[in-house]
Amino acid sequence: MVYCCSHVPKSGPGHFDQNSVGIRQALNVPKSTNYVNEQIRGHRNDSIDGQQRLGTPNGYSGSREGNTPPQNDPDYKYGRFDASALHIAHALKQTEIQKAYDKPREKPIDYYLARDEQAKLEMKHRKEEDDLYRKFARKREEEDRRMQSEIQDEWERELQRLAHKFEKELTTSRRSREDQNILTLKHEQQKEDLEKNMTIRKTKKKESLTRKLLEHERSETAALVDRQSSEMLELISVRRSEYMQSESIFLDDDINETVVAMEYPLVAPKPAPPALSKFQVYNDPVEFQDVDQIAITVAQEDQKTFTDLVRQLVGRCTSDIEKARTIFRWITVKNLNTMTFDDNLRGDTPMGLLRGIKYGTESYHVLFKRLCSYAGLHCVVIKGYSKSAGYQPGVKFQDSSHPKNSRFRNSWNAVYVAGAWRFVQCNWGARHLVNAKEAPKTGKGKNDSLRYEYDDHYFLTDPREFIYEFFPLQEEWQLLKRPITLTEFENLPFVRSLFFRYGLHFADDGYGAVVYTDDTGAATVRIAMPSDMQGCLIFHYNLKFYDSDEDSFDAVSLKRFVMQSVISNVVAFRVHAPCSGAFLLDIFANAVTPQEYLTGEPMKFKSVCKFKICCEELQTVMVPLPDCASGEWGPTKATRLFGLIPITHPEPLIFAGRAIELQFRMSRPLTDFMATLHKNGIEEKKLSKYVQQSIIEDMITFNISFPEEGQYGLDIYTREVGSVSHNNNSSSEKHLLTHCCKYLINSSKRN
Repeated sequence: MVYCCSHVPKSGPGHFDQNSVGIRQALNVPKSTNYVNEQIRGHRNDSIDGQQRLGTPNGYSGSREGNTPPQNDPDYKYGRFDASALHIAHALKQTEIQKAYDKPREKPIDYYLARDEQAKLEMKHRKEEDDLYRKFARKREEEDRRMQSEIQDEWERELQRLAHKFEKELTTSRRSREDQNILTLKHEQQKEDLEKNMTIRKTKKKESLTRKLLEHERSETAALVDRQSSEMLELISVRRSEYMQSESIFLDDDINETVVAMEYPLVAPKPAPPALSKFQVYNDPVEFQDVDQIAITVAQEDQKTFTDLVRQLVGRCTSDIEKARTIFRWITVKNLNTMTFDDNLRGDTPMGLLRGIKYGTESYHVLFKRLCSYAGLHCVVIKGYSKSAGYQPGVKFQDSSHPKNSRFRNSWNAVYVAGAWRFVQCNWGARHLVNAKEAPKTGKGKNDSLRYEYDDHYFLTDPREFIYEFFPLQEEWQLLKRPITLTEFENLPFVRSLFFRYGLHFADDGYGAVVYTDDTGAATVRIAMPSDMQGCLIFHYNLKFYDSDEDSFDAVSLKRFVMQSVISNVVAFRVHAPCSGAFLLDIFANAVTPQEYLTGEPMKFKSVCKFKICCEELQTVMVPLPDCASGEWGPTKATRLFGLIPITHPEPLIFAGRAIELQFRMSRPLTDFMATLHKNGIEEKKLSKYVQQSIIEDMITFNISFPEEGQYGLDIYTREVGSVSHNNNSSSEKHLLTHCCKYLINSSKRN
């Protein structure tokens, strides 16, 4: 390890030669300009500007630049040892480092900190934690006794009141034996009702007390972990510094300006926007496949100390990013919510290590911070609001005391890696992803408690994307050049991680969480896709009333008041509100191949964004679209997934007279075409005779005549040649057909 020029100790005059330094090969580097550091990733000069990004969130794109060294050339023995190699580029200052990111190589923790010394500090911390848990237990017992005493006193007072009332009713007037029996039964019923009421009150009081105690315990635990993390970081920093100082004696003053390394800061830097985007740090999770596998392997075993756990995780990591990654993956793999614990957990047992998770005193975020400190990484827990489960666009966060809003309080982490503070959300990263195709399947037996699916979006998330879902209470932890207000956060479109994962962005500026219709009840949401996703993204939607789960109007599905279409790289959802009021538009997506789609198997979609659609005034009565198959209108899907190219009508909306001819060309063999015509108020069977089709070579032609003027929907189905039915019944043959496309046709004599 080496120091930067401003920190290297002065060891007096020396000579920089191959014997004293021991870097013979580095000194023999040829003076060639043909070789560049192959680890340096090229990038665009994307500015990280939160305010600029609010209207059109998007992923990054870029490519690798530079020449690759000839690895198979036997004469190529050297790496670059000049100012162009990022691992010695610190002397070029931060402006040069911002050009691209090359993970700095550093020695594993075993090189500079003995396991026993770290474990000794952990044992000190564990004793403090044991004392804290004993304090929690005493406090809970005291509060439970106090509550039981209060309930008992209240119970006895109420019993006395009932008894006094009963005696008074018996003595105020002379009553018959029958009246006395009635009073006695009434009294017994009142006692029974009182007991039930007191039991309910006791349960509610205990729940309230438990919540208050748990909140206090979480706060104390977080404070303890914060202090202990600082102590652990200080120990690691001191030992690392001593090691680096001892290594620096091999360097001569003459090379201080060129032979330098990026030193991890001893003190946590102040929050500031990162100079490099996530894409510039890494652009594919496969880069971490080795460290991810380490996390998966370690998660299959139990450890008795954090020292053992973290050293198993980061022992072979050579950069701060890899350390943070393997800790993140261990937490997402280890299904902490479903783990079983013994009732009496000691801190020196494997599961006792995670007792804070069991008791609810330690969150994923506090655990991540704790583990980062054992790896020598600066990490903080950030508190704020999140658009989490149950949130709907348009909800306000200002009234945090309201039960509906307090549940949107959340915590997450920022870890200092790659020269900047970067966001990590372990809890959301651990969510099961239906569409996580790169995730391996869960194994059998012991591994069933492990969870391999994860959401990479929540590891080192860019601030300009993170702000769509998380708003910190402290403005500086937005990590944006131009921070936004809470009101602006509330008004941001409600987008989910898949929105960024698929590289989507809004085709128009100015979208907010709430979209208002015009006086005809119309509003449109347009989403643009990157070119590399156009061929595989399938969209879907759902429309329901905002304040209820009702999804129909006058017995008609609200989906029929939305027209979804795709033109070029833009998918549009045009809503026509059937009445005034508020609606919830939920847009889903899934990435599938044509082969997967053509199987006809049901597809699973995941939400990418939601909007509140407000119709304040409606001057036009809207009728529902014809009852066609769900999904997009127009022939784009036919071309994208079936290779069916429209010759006559490339648009989803057609204006026709009393007859029309539609023609397509097949770019690959398709068979068993079927077209169905739909019109509101007419049965589908009655319209079947108005549709004819013919195939000549690679051309398929549909001839449609319309029995009357009006709006029609045309569904077209087909299948690939070779997809043979496993059942010879004609009824099952229809199920083999897959929906190809649909048109909306307005028929009129005037057209």
